Amino acid sequence: MKRKHLLLSIFLLVLTGIFYSCSREGGTSLEQDMYYANGRDLYIQHCQNCHGEKGEGLENLIPPLTDTTYLKQNRNKLACYIKNGMEGKISVDGRMFDEKMPSHEEFTDIDLAQLIVFITNAYGNKQGMYTTAEAAAYLQNCK
Repeated sequence: MKRKHLLLSIFLLVLTGIFYSCSREGGTSLEQDMYYANGRDLYIQHCQNCHGEKGEGLENLIPPLTDTTYLKQNRNKLACYIKNGMEGKISVDGRMFDEKMPSHEEFTDIDLAQLIVFITNAYGNKQGMYTTAEAAAYLQNCK
């Protein structure tokens, strides 16, 4: 009987160890991880030439994507900026930028959500999930 209890205890310890070793790093969901990976591909294809491989931007022409404050404060505008482009002065990381950002009208709501998940969770940013529903809702309010 003691042997059964010992084997059951060992089995439960091993099972617990397997469970914890398979848990997602940083508490992200599988959906967020997939959005991040797809967003990274979109970023490399459409954004990296201007914003840089590490989101560092380009001197005083192209703003960096490493300023977590700017991205958090403008979360509701990011889909609009990407889809419709952007003109005018903005202040990012204490510097002024006035270079026109091109539009990406071809991006679907899911493209926007995936790209924004990548941008807002890479380069020191940790903002979590950004859903397709958020992108669609925020696009309704573009000015």
